Amino acid sequence: MASINVRKDTGKIFLDFRFRNIRCREQTELKDTPANRKRAQNLMDKVQAEIMLGQFDYRTTFPNSTNLKKVEACADAIASSSGQIPSMANFAALWFNENKVQWRKSYTTSVTNVVEGRIIPYFNQIPVDQITKQQVLAFRAHICQLKKRNGEAFSPSHINRHMKLLRAILHEAADRFAFTSSYRGVKPLKVPKSDIKPFTPVEINLILDNCREDFREYFLIRFFTGMRTGEIDGLKWKYVDFANRRIHIRETIVDGEVSYTKNDFSQREIHMSEPVFQAFLAMKQRTFEFDYVFVNGEGNPLEHNAVTKRVWYPLLNSLQLPKRNPYQMRHTAATLWLASGESPEWIANQMGHANTEMLFRVYSRYVPNLTRQDGSAADRMFSNVMGVVANA
Repeated sequence: MASINVRKDTGKIFLDFRFRNIRCREQTELKDTPANRKRAQNLMDKVQAEIMLGQFDYRTTFPNSTNLKKVEACADAIASSSGQIPSMANFAALWFNENKVQWRKSYTTSVTNVVEGRIIPYFNQIPVDQITKQQVLAFRAHICQLKKRNGEAFSPSHINRHMKLLRAILHEAADRFAFTSSYRGVKPLKVPKSDIKPFTPVEINLILDNCREDFREYFLIRFFTGMRTGEIDGLKWKYVDFANRRIHIRETIVDGEVSYTKNDFSQREIHMSEPVFQAFLAMKQRTFEFDYVFVNGEGNPLEHNAVTKRVWYPLLNSLQLPKRNPYQMRHTAATLWLASGESPEWIANQMGHANTEMLFRVYSRYVPNLTRQDGSAADRMFSNVMGVVANA
C-alpha cells in the first residue's frame, strides 16, 4: 500500500510505494505541512496511476534516485524472461541485488567497489552472452596494470578476487540464458605462499614493556590467545567466563558492524592462560561498565585502522622492530602453542580452524622439533618398539 510519510530526522516528506515488487522510498524536499502533504499526495496518485497503466518511467520521475539501479536491473530481468539477453551492466546489477542479502556489510562494500567500479564500467552494455574469453583475459590484464594509491601494483590474490566475482556473474548468466560461459578455462593467478612473521619471546616482552599502558593488556591477550582482530575488538564482557577461564567467541566486528564469526568453526571457547586471566582481571577494573572489553575514549569498540596506524606501527618503529601487521600476533600464538608441545588438534580448536591441515601447512616450519627430518624421532620410536618385542 502506497503511503506518504515523514522522516523523523529531517522532518521532510517521503513517498513509500512498490514498483515491480520492489519497495521504493523516495525522499522529497518538502517540509511536513498540510499544503506539502497535498502536493506529495498528488505526486503519489500520479505515480500509482502510471504504474497501473504500465506507463510509469522511474528515471523521468525520480532522475536522481538511488533506487534506479535495482529498478532498472529488475526491468532488465523481466525483458530477459521474454528472450532478450541483458547487458553486463544490467545483469551485474541484478546479480548484486539478488546476492547482497547474504553478505556482511564489509563484504558488500568490497563487492560494490569491484562490480560497480571495475566490472560494469569495463564491459558496460555488452550483452552477457557476447562477452568472449579474450575480453575476460583483457579485463584481467587491465586490472593488472592498475596501481594502488601508493603506486604499487595489485597483488595476485587481489586480482583473483576481481576475477572470482566476474566468474560468478558470467556463470550465473550462462545458467539462466543457456549459453556457455566465456570464463571456462580461465585459471587464477598463482598466489605466492603467505610469509608469516611471528614474534619471538624477546620481541613480545619488548613490546609489552614499552607499549602504551592502556594497550598492554590488549596486546598481551592477542599474543597469547590468537584471536582475530574482529574477534578481540568485538569481544563483549558477557562472553568472558572468569569462573571457567574461557573466552567464548560468538561475534566479530568489522567496520563497526557486529556480525556472526568468520565461519561455524570460529565459534569456539579459548582457554585463558594465567597471563591472559590476569590481563582480563586488570581490564575488568577499567572497562567492566561498558559492553565491550576494549573501548576507546568514548566507550565504543576499538577501530582497528586507528589502532594499527596510531599505536601499533609507531610502537614497532620506536622499538626498531620490522614492520608487521597486527595479525602476526595471531600467528605468534599458534607458533608458541606448537613450540610448547600442545596437541595440534587442541591448537586448531583454539584458533578456530576446521582441522589441523592449515596448522601444519602454515606453522610447522617454525617448530624444528615438531616435524624432525633427521630420523631421530623415528629411531627412538623404533627402539622402543624393539625393546617391547625383545622383552616379550
